[in-house]
Amino acid sequence: MKALQRPVILILGAGAVGLSLAGKLESVATVYAACRPVHAGAVQERGLVMEGAWGNGTIDGIACVSGSQEVPPAIDFVIITAKGTDTRAICEEYAAVIRGRPTASLQNGIGNEEVIARYTDTVIGGTVTTNFSVMGPGHVRVLSESAPMHLGVWSGNGGGAALDRLIGIVRSAGIPVEADNDIRSGKWAKALLNIAVNPICALLRSPVGVAADAGIREIVDGLVRETFAVAGAEGVRLPWATADDYLAHLFSVQVPDFAAVYPSMYYDLRQGRRTEIDLLNGHIAALGERHGIATPHNRCIAGLVRYAEAHPETR
Repeated sequence: MKALQRPVILILGAGAVGLSLAGKLESVATVYAACRPVHAGAVQERGLVMEGAWGNGTIDGIACVSGSQEVPPAIDFVIITAKGTDTRAICEEYAAVIRGRPTASLQNGIGNEEVIARYTDTVIGGTVTTNFSVMGPGHVRVLSESAPMHLGVWSGNGGGAALDRLIGIVRSAGIPVEADNDIRSGKWAKALLNIAVNPICALLRSPVGVAADAGIREIVDGLVRETFAVAGAEGVRLPWATADDYLAHLFSVQVPDFAAVYPSMYYDLRQGRRTEIDLLNGHIAALGERHGIATPHNRCIAGLVRYAEAHPETR
C-alpha cells in the first residue's frame, strides 16, 4: 500500500507564532518557514528549540527560506503569521507561491484577509490566543494555551474542502482547533481586547492590569463603544450583544487573566518597531469615517501611538 504523502506547508513571517507553529506541524507535514536570518541560521545549525505548553525539545527538519525562489512548487497551504504591517509586502514577495493556493491568516488586527484575497481566491481566517514568545535565535516558548485555534473560510468557493483539510492537519499535530462558521466575527472579537488595552499599555508602559484603574476604564469604555458601533455598521455580529456585555467580560475575565502581561505593542514601541495600530484603533477610526460614525477615542489613541512611533524620545 502506498504511504500517504505528507502535506507541504509554507509559513510566512515566522517569528514567535510562526516558528512555534512550524515546530508543532513538523511532526505531520513538510514545513518551510520564511524567517529572519538570525532565526534561520540557528534553526539550520541545531534545529528549533521549543519549550512550554506545546512540548520541550529540539525540532529538526524545518526548512528555512529567505525568498520565494527557495520555495518548492508543491506547496499545499500557505500560512501567514507576519505582523499585519507586513502583510502586503510579504504577499507581493511571495505572490507567485500564494496565487491559486489556500492561504490562511493567523495575524492580529482587522483587514489582513482582505489584502491576502487580492493574491489568491481561497483565504482562511484564523485566530490563535496561545501566548508565544521568542527566547533567542531559533528558540521559542509557548507560555500558555487559553483557547483552541479557530479557522474559518473567509473567501473562495472551494474554501470548505481546504478548511477541512487544514483543520485535519493542525489537529493531527496535537494543536486544539475548531472550525468557525463566522470567522469575521471571531477576528473582530479577538481584536476587541487588543483595541481596548494594547495601545494604552504601550503608551503608559504598563501591563494589561492598568486598564482596571478607574480613570483608564473611562477611556477603555469609549474605545469599546465606538468599536461596537463601527462593527454594527460593517454588519459584523459580535459574540456579545452589546458593548456593556463585552465590557463586563473584559473587566471580569480578560483584564484579570492578562493583568501581568505586556502586549506586543508595548514591545514594538520600546524596540522601535512599527506597531499594528492601523489594523486596530486606526482601522476603527477609518471605518468610522466611512460610515459617518464619530470615533474620537480611537482616533486620539491611534494618533498618540503614531507620534510615539515617530519620536523615539517619547518611548
